[in-house]
Amino acid sequence: MAGRIMKNDGYAAGSEITMLCSGCDGEQQHTIDTVTKLGRITKASCTVCGTASTFNRGVKTSVSGGKAPTAAPYDRNKKYRKGQAMTHSVFGRGEVTALVGDGKIDVLFGESTRRLIHAQE
Repeated sequence: MAGRIMKNDGYAAGSEITMLCSGCDGEQQHTIDTVTKLGRITKASCTVCGTASTFNRGVKTSVSGGKAPTAAPYDRNKKYRKGQAMTHSVFGRGEVTALVGDGKIDVLFGESTRRLIHAQE
């Protein structure tokens, strides 16, 4: 979910928002944990699985796993979409943040982003 997902300011800590959860791999209610003085979300947690996501200037910067079931293992032949969760044998649990060029994706693992290939035939 890279890119600006939080375009509106004025959010308050403790309120809820619907957004894509990398733990549940679908749209879920999230509790807003922290916001800036201008009301921009800096941390939100999924109410279903507990996965916490942090944001900087509206861009997701890290994901920490909650009690969600394990995401499907990374497969270079599978076609991924933005926001989809995966488990990598070396990097661990991650979330696709961007589709880059032909057959490449950026994946956020914890606090670092890695470029991987996908949709290889």
